[in-house]
Amino acid sequence: MIAVALVAFFSATSDGRWANAYNFATILQVTATLGLMTLGVALVIGTGEIDISVGSTFGMGALVYLWLASRIDPSAAALAAVAVGAAIGLLNGLLVTRTGTPSLIITLGTLMIFRGIAIALTEGFSFSIPYAARKGWSFEILGGGEFLGFNTALYWLILILVVLTVVLTAMPFGNRLLAVGGSAASAHSRGIRVGRIKLSAFVICGALAAFAGTLEAGKLGFADGSMGRLMELQAIASCVLGGCLLAGGRVSLIGALLGAFVLSSIQSYLVVVGVAPQWFLLFLGIIVVLAAYGDQSLRQWALKK
Repeated sequence: MIAVALVAFFSATSDGRWANAYNFATILQVTATLGLMTLGVALVIGTGEIDISVGSTFGMGALVYLWLASRIDPSAAALAAVAVGAAIGLLNGLLVTRTGTPSLIITLGTLMIFRGIAIALTEGFSFSIPYAARKGWSFEILGGGEFLGFNTALYWLILILVVLTVVLTAMPFGNRLLAVGGSAASAHSRGIRVGRIKLSAFVICGALAAFAGTLEAGKLGFADGSMGRLMELQAIASCVLGGCLLAGGRVSLIGALLGAFVLSSIQSYLVVVGVAPQWFLLFLGIIVVLAAYGDQSLRQWALKK
């Protein structure tokens, strides 16, 4: 409902500058990479945990991909980048499940650790691949090309959304993930390996964040140490806006993606109407607070009924 209302409002107040094919394609490109990260964060939130290191993981994936793509086949470089993201997720998951430390603290630490590594690796410069060198089917499908007027990242988003939807709705893993988020103690008493489920969610989250960074780097052709900065907040806001319960036990993948679309649309609208982009952070904070309050109020109302 929010997405539909905003599209109508933005279309009516931008004199055609927002509601046009080129701008929609741009918004969907931003939504695709943010959406991939958001899907992973939604899975972690579904287990009752949170991962705020995804912004740094996004940047690490982009840097690894660009550094390797100029030396080996881009598809192999992308696999390596995803492996790095999965390793970061594995580290997060092991620290959370083995030490019992709150995931907010653990992932805050790894957010800063890998952001520091990214900045140190680039030394104030950026990794890049010349435009002339970005040729071939590998570059095309990994964010560097378009199909039917849309960047290929959008099709990766659709594919992964379908796969994760099947996993959540038709496979035991999805049922166990939501059970762990609903009540870890109850899930454990029924034979579910709580630690393993949470660990898997963190690994998937890290892999998706790094893959999103790979696709963004494939489109831009360059990345620096600040790549993905603050995207973790956007991903969490997208999940909250899309109806994912921060306490765990409820996940809406479609809702989370719509949340990412709403945030991308707001960001685009501010640019179109000439508002300073810094105001986006203000809107982001307001949206998170209102969405969380609205979700809590609706659940309390539903329980009374």
